[in-house]
Amino acid sequence: MKPAFVSSLLIALAFGLAPLAWAERADRSKPMNIESDILRHDDLKQVSVFTGRVVMTKGTIIIRGARLDVRQDAEGYQYGVVTAEPGLRAFFRQKRDGGEEYIEGEGETIEYDGRADNVKFIKRAELRRYQGTTLNDQVTGDVIVYDNVTDVFNVDGARQARNVNPATPSGNRVRAMLSPRNAAAQEGARPEAASPANPTPALRPSGALSGDKP
Repeated sequence: MKPAFVSSLLIALAFGLAPLAWAERADRSKPMNIESDILRHDDLKQVSVFTGRVVMTKGTIIIRGARLDVRQDAEGYQYGVVTAEPGLRAFFRQKRDGGEEYIEGEGETIEYDGRADNVKFIKRAELRRYQGTTLNDQVTGDVIVYDNVTDVFNVDGARQARNVNPATPSGNRVRAMLSPRNAAAQEGARPEAASPANPTPALRPSGALSGDKP
């Protein structure tokens, strides 16, 4: 399926166009494990700041960036803000319940809300869904909010261009590539006949900090 360009400032799409796995439910109750070069912790405010090659894991969730600010509220919910080095993007990955489906996302800033159980990707945001190593869905925009509870994502493609004259549209647009579900079975084709002409990209090695280069 060819990429579709959507001119709307805000769209709401769901990965649940067909029966799919939910995001890994157990992740919400798992502890955060964080590695970095430097840690500054304020026990009174329950705030920690990690800097330098930060890697956070929480169940199947993996987040990487240059800096991570973490706080915990009185009820024990955790919140994190990850920022990337200049010119790069922070990285997020999470497995979905059942099967081998994964959600990946990138943005210059990534915000994780433990209470609402959602993830926000800010500036040069991108969200991808993989079946194993096969890229099935991909969306880009200025801001993407992914809800782990409902598996719905909201995309804003022109947050910085709200006052632009409609007669001269901005280049900030939402871009989406959504693959049909079970296309081979619906068309009676063999799995190899439904494969795309170009090979799909493989998942990046977990040792990489970001997919972008300065």
